Amino acid sequence: MLISERIFKIIKDKNMTQTEFAKRVGIACSTISEWKKRKTNPSADKIMDICAALEVTPEQLLSGRGLDEEDGQGKSKKEDRITPMDWQIIVDYHGLKEAQKRRLLAYVEALKQLEKLEGME
Repeated sequence: MLISERIFKIIKDKNMTQTEFAKRVGIACSTISEWKKRKTNPSADKIMDICAALEVTPEQLLSGRGLDEEDGQGKSKKEDRITPMDWQIIVDYHGLKEAQKRRLLAYVEALKQLEKLEGME
């Protein structure tokens, strides 16, 4: 399945109009029509915007995994719990200097320790 076909399926599943989707992503409706008519895919620079608008991860959009799949007990798989916000945190993390990364990781560890002390695990 083409990425554009998956996009149209998600739009339909979310009861979203193509116009609403276009506004959320910041692209022209004619662009979406071109994807449909010519069976082409969106440009790579729009993938993150599309994921945010559709509330899916890049992996879900590109591979289709996790969109309809559930484990045998009706619960989403662990890897399906990665949200677009999680991806944004990863992107932001990679933009940090090494000292900032170490500081952030130390802060995360301190938060985990604080939760243990407060019995919030």
